[in-house]
Amino acid sequence: MKTQRAFTLIELLVVIAIIAILAAILFPVFAQAKDAAKKTACLSNAKQIGITQKMYMGDYDDTAPIFYAYNTQDQGGNPAYAGMPNHKGTELLLLPYSKSREIFKSPLDSGGPYLAADPGLVGVTKDTYWAAYGTSYRFGKCMFSVVEGESTGNNYPYTYTKTVTDTQSEDPAGTRILRLEMMHFFNKSNDPDCTRFGYDCGYFRQWDSNGGAVIYADSHAKRVVSAGAFDKVKVDPEGHMSGEPTGTGTPYDDTWYWRCD
Repeated sequence: MKTQRAFTLIELLVVIAIIAILAAILFPVFAQAKDAAKKTACLSNAKQIGITQKMYMGDYDDTAPIFYAYNTQDQGGNPAYAGMPNHKGTELLLLPYSKSREIFKSPLDSGGPYLAADPGLVGVTKDTYWAAYGTSYRFGKCMFSVVEGESTGNNYPYTYTKTVTDTQSEDPAGTRILRLEMMHFFNKSNDPDCTRFGYDCGYFRQWDSNGGAVIYADSHAKRVVSAGAFDKVKVDPEGHMSGEPTGTGTPYDDTWYWRCD
């Protein structure tokens, strides 16, 4: 008769150790692959938005859409969260061309602390900027048309009018019109007193591990991965760079980032 030999405790522990080592090697690889896939999908969405913007302007005498940002109320002051008919959002003006609100939703969008503090969102739970405001991408105010009493930010109307057209842009390929809301380099290491970008003082959450997507006026999109490169991107038709001083010396208006973003 043959006797079956069982694993010894040491052999079992060795097998478990090998499995643990393989898992430790493979899990980070899987995580990196997932992160890379999200970045690719985010950039793809950004490129589609750039094309959508161009299509819109082609039908409106090269005029940029009306600027809106962070609105959570309808025209009567009632709650009108993203996607509802009366919600004011630039992305909704582009909807006939995009055919889907989903392109404005980045797979990297994981919300942020402000969603729990925004007065317009009190009593509701929104876990992404897309769900709260209709877009994961921040529209650049200086590259969109502002209409007095109609354009709104955080439900408050702007008090001036400025029309932006495609032909005004000095450098379309170097001027951003939108960007991913949370850029990696908005953290405190690059902005210790929260005056450079204004995010890591109660607003910041890391979405992208090393940068974020930027959409340009000529409709192309690419990733920007450093604060220095971001500061050099132009932000208005006249060609001012994001980090360039405005000359006012006034806090939160001392660079073109603050004036246009």
